[in-house]
Amino acid sequence: MSWRAHIVSDVPPLDVELSGDAGPLALVGPNGSGKTTLLRTLAGARRPRSGRVEVDGVPLFGPDVDVPIEARRMGYVPQGYGLFPHLRVVDNVAFGLRDGPRAARQAAASRMLEALDCAHLARRWPRRLSGGEQQRVALARALVIEPRMLLLDEPLAALDATTRRAVRAFLAGHLRALGRPSIVVTHDVRDVAALDAPVCVLEGGQIVQRGSLDALRRDPATDFVAEFVAL
Repeated sequence: MSWRAHIVSDVPPLDVELSGDAGPLALVGPNGSGKTTLLRTLAGARRPRSGRVEVDGVPLFGPDVDVPIEARRMGYVPQGYGLFPHLRVVDNVAFGLRDGPRAARQAAASRMLEALDCAHLARRWPRRLSGGEQQRVALARALVIEPRMLLLDEPLAALDATTRRAVRAFLAGHLRALGRPSIVVTHDVRDVAALDAPVCVLEGGQIVQRGSLDALRRDPATDFVAEFVAL
């Protein structure tokens, strides 16, 4: 499974060409560089001025196609996880499933929660969850739709240091086992190391460097890259 994208946007300015395979890609860059905009554009929440998006040979955006967000099957986990406070966990996870009766959607959500070792959270309210539990529930909601691709916007940023270490290991292992393309935005070099994935550096709306973490350490292309890999 492979994917490729070329996104051109005016506000904020973006001119980005990316590609990958059935595994994670780490996306890093300073604040305001366009990382969240890029993920939202791939998901279909923003329309770029021009470009192409294709996942596993299926065109999602281009000169003659613009698949709506609900039909793209992109699993998007925003910053802060975006759980609905008025829905219990099982209904949060089932929210992305549009077809079938409520009982069937809840059953599918329950199976996904069980797969992520958090079936015991099904009847809880989001406000009763720890940061790590919220992260797993948000991931379950993204996965239950059987996404073509996962887009995770700083999925560990809201966690305390102890929880972050545990969830980082869980997330890295799950993304490797998933066998689907994913992009993980992060500001922490330890997240990148755990993912053991290619790294793309976005600055000023453009990709300024791509390679392994070791390659970035050997030859950082910008001051930001040098500071990031030195942390």
